[in-house]
Amino acid sequence: MIAALFHNRPLRHRLVAGSIAVLAGGAAMAWHGARSEASNAKPATPETKLVKAIAVTPMLGADTRTAVGEIRPRLESDLGFRLSGKLIERIAEIGATVKKGDVLARIDDQDYRNRLASAEADVAAAQAVLVEANAAEARIGALLAKGFTTRANYDATLKNLRSAQAKLKSATIASDMAKDQLGYTELHAEFDGIVTAAGAEAGQSVNVGQMVVRVADPDSRDAVFSIAEAAFANAPDTKRPPQVTVSLLSNPAITAVGTIREIAPMADATTRTFQVKVSIDNAPDEMRFGASVAGRAEMGGGAPVIVLPGSALFDKDGKPAVWVFTSSSAVELKPITVARYETDRVVVSSGLAKGDMVVTAGVNRLREHEKVRIIEGEGK
Repeated sequence: MIAALFHNRPLRHRLVAGSIAVLAGGAAMAWHGARSEASNAKPATPETKLVKAIAVTPMLGADTRTAVGEIRPRLESDLGFRLSGKLIERIAEIGATVKKGDVLARIDDQDYRNRLASAEADVAAAQAVLVEANAAEARIGALLAKGFTTRANYDATLKNLRSAQAKLKSATIASDMAKDQLGYTELHAEFDGIVTAAGAEAGQSVNVGQMVVRVADPDSRDAVFSIAEAAFANAPDTKRPPQVTVSLLSNPAITAVGTIREIAPMADATTRTFQVKVSIDNAPDEMRFGASVAGRAEMGGGAPVIVLPGSALFDKDGKPAVWVFTSSSAVELKPITVARYETDRVVVSSGLAKGDMVVTAGVNRLREHEKVRIIEGEGK
């Protein structure tokens, strides 16, 4: 029968046309039903973003400043000879303890001994001339009193006497200078201290003022720090400098208290930082010269500030701002004034009020007046 259907062409056409009509009707009904469901469905509501927020509270908490530096001697001198010469002996070794007046080094003094001997000979010759001039003046003076000589002869004798006196004085001064120069061939310690460096060895020719030995006072020590310019700009205006707690980096349990005694008036040309010297009172022996230390200063006073995590900060037209959660469950951008930036937080001086809810996470995904929801447990 199926074969007969395929051989009957008019019947086959009617069957195909009927199938197409049935399929078309089914598709139309399906499209109409889908359109009805779509028209009856409600529009999708936008997804509410989740954010983290904290309630801000102004505080007068201490402003802690920290820095890393090293221990250096407060009094340290580069000692050198006042004369040029060949260094024949350096007695002081690095690390040696010396007392004031101790001989640290010597240069060859033969030339200066010869100069002293020559100067002493000049003094003896000047003394002999002066003795002769004194005798001549006495004789001519006696003759002038008796009228046996002229006034001109006496004046010439008196002139020779005064010249002899001046020559003796000059020779004596030259002798003293030669004696001083001979003494300068020995380098002496100017104060009690420790030898921290040496700049020349025996056999070396040294010039005037060249550092031969460096001596430091072990009883007076400074903690020296390099501080950025921003730290001074944000520091409170106090006439009395704060105390600084200094601790060893290798052993924080070893501490000492000091006060700022010197701030460099000019920044370092390379690092653009200012050198700050902290005078340490009763420094422990473990704080040796060159030891690395940490300094901590509590900067109290000033107006109340608000501390926020660095993740809360947002940029608005090149100026700092934060997102604030409003009563309508939306957020709005609020400009702030930053007192200073720290490692992982910012200190805000104005722009926020007590109780403001500030968004601390997800700030880069927010838009003005956008509805948000605070994560459970945050900002409480």
